[in-house]
Amino acid sequence: MARASFVPGRMQLERARAASQTLALIGIPALVFADDGKILAANQLIQTLNGFVQWRADDRIMLKDARADALLRKAIATADQDHVPSRRSFPVRNAEAAMIAHVVPIRGSARDILFRCAAMLILTPVSRPEAPSLELMRSLFDLTPAEARVARGLAAGQTVKGIAAESGTSTNTVRSHVKVVLTKVGYSRQSDVVALLNGLRPPGAASDA
Repeated sequence: MARASFVPGRMQLERARAASQTLALIGIPALVFADDGKILAANQLIQTLNGFVQWRADDRIMLKDARADALLRKAIATADQDHVPSRRSFPVRNAEAAMIAHVVPIRGSARDILFRCAAMLILTPVSRPEAPSLELMRSLFDLTPAEARVARGLAAGQTVKGIAAESGTSTNTVRSHVKVVLTKVGYSRQSDVVALLNGLRPPGAASDA
């Protein structure tokens, strides 16, 4: 019986490792969490990010950015709750650079393949000085199409009035979108959001024309 229970568990660990290594092949640092927050697998790319990730005992990690780490704890704790958004993204900073953390819950049929795996943590670098694509901003921060267009306008140096005129909406509507973007991105100042968005660099992706 002990051997029978060991074999499926070993198979699940191998699947978790395969998932993290697949992301490494396309240049994405990633790891896989169990339901209790323990790390089941981590690829080499994320293991080298010592400026952002601190490796702890009992196969656990913490983010060195205290605010980001608190958001990570909350995301792990609610990964199996269907009423919680399926993806959570937030900035992770250190003294010299910034990255975007994405906590992607493993739900539905994926749990049949990756049993015991609650979520994946993916880190995206922030380094290229150009406005990111609409699709990238939507996927990273769960923005609506309208919110993403406003965010990209800000990153491109447009004013609220200019964005409103270009999109054919009122300035009050654009200001409302700006407030939502600030909340979702995790900043309180518009200038910080602009600086972050202008530095997003997804592996292998290009910005919209």
